[in-house]
Amino acid sequence: MTEVALATDTSPQPPTVILQLLDKLSVPYQVCYEQPKLALAQRVQAVLLDDAIGALLVLYPHSQLLDLNRLAELTGRKLAAVKPERQERMLAKHSLTLLPALPPLTSSPCLYDEQLLLAPTLVIESGQAGVLLEIPRDAYKTLLGKASAARFGEPLSGIRPNLDRPDDDRAEITQAVQAFTARRIQQRLEETIEIPPLPETAQKIIKLRVDPDATVDDITGVVETDPALAAQVVSWAASPYYAAPGKIRSVEDAIVRVLGFDLVINLALGLALGKTLALPKDQPQQATPYWHQAIYTAAVIEGLTRAMPRAQRPEAGLTYLAGLLHNFGYLVLAHVFPPHFSLICRHLEVNPHLDHSYIEQHLLGITREQIGSWLMRFWDMPDELATALRFQHDPDYEGAHSAYPNLVCLAVRLLRNRGIGSGPQTEIPQALFDRLGISREKANDAINKVLEAETALRELASQFHA
Repeated sequence: MTEVALATDTSPQPPTVILQLLDKLSVPYQVCYEQPKLALAQRVQAVLLDDAIGALLVLYPHSQLLDLNRLAELTGRKLAAVKPERQERMLAKHSLTLLPALPPLTSSPCLYDEQLLLAPTLVIESGQAGVLLEIPRDAYKTLLGKASAARFGEPLSGIRPNLDRPDDDRAEITQAVQAFTARRIQQRLEETIEIPPLPETAQKIIKLRVDPDATVDDITGVVETDPALAAQVVSWAASPYYAAPGKIRSVEDAIVRVLGFDLVINLALGLALGKTLALPKDQPQQATPYWHQAIYTAAVIEGLTRAMPRAQRPEAGLTYLAGLLHNFGYLVLAHVFPPHFSLICRHLEVNPHLDHSYIEQHLLGITREQIGSWLMRFWDMPDELATALRFQHDPDYEGAHSAYPNLVCLAVRLLRNRGIGSGPQTEIPQALFDRLGISREKANDAINKVLEAETALRELASQFHA
């Protein structure tokens, strides 16, 4: 007899096709809803992979990382996540939005991790976002009759990203680089990593940032010496996002009438640094494009900074720059580890339940936050910026310059919870709002304003691809 948890008439329900399938197979279940307290070991992650041979449904617990290298050794196949459009077509046939961990639903063979059946009760996606199905282990076993079992998952308990030991960054980055260097020669970090020098334009802008006597004429002169940068600043000011009255005729016009000194100096610096490292040709499927994510984050932080009590507000231009460059470590990883960056991308695709830090720590021994922050310090960028990049995923960070990483953390989570960015959606702790002096309501207002201007922001982001 099927058991359904009590719910109100307005509560979303599992798709009819899934309930009919479970009833047909006489599998008991309870309907439950997404909540942060669900044990990772009982949550089932389903991912559809394929190669030249065909598709394979892979099941494993949320408490594990799916290691594609181990899977390749086990199966003798080079599997990767199916193209999003193919999976969407398959799900659309059943009016589903998410892939349920139900092997009878697909015609593909199935492989599951043995650790999956250690939990007494398993929780799977129903196919409707936010609606889950709780199935007793013995009942779930009946769904795996034709599936194969193996050990291929990597327990998250054995992967420990360095979130709070910045003094170890240099040694860990050096170790990671040496591990992927054929000659394994002991060298200083700056010699081992072939990082391009800080662009001349960026060097000039940094000097202006710390010069209390710098004027609009000074920044105008620097921007105008770089034709591409000048064109982008003028285009930026003319964007519908700023709705400037009249035509923007010059860089000085853009600064004085629309953007202001602080925004232009940090925008120009972000542009200059962003162009230093090329966007990787490979990227995870369904990932928000790099510069779209950067612009959205900077815009949300701009609104959040204005929502803070005036006495607590950090430097607005610098918080904007922190948003613009928050994911800069992603570009550095692609530059430093080019043969292995594609492997990172493939693992991000098949581990959507995990933050990227687990995958990077597992494969490289470091994370993008560590290497991005190190590069900011190597280039003598402001400490606030290096701190923002390094601690952006720690909602409890209260160290020096805490407002900067706290704002990035809040902006990234707000966007992620609206489907922009990569990684799982996570609850935002009240303590983070309290530390910044921002109410949840004001934070939601800030992101709503950004999403309302999404078309204009996408236009701005497209300038970075030119």
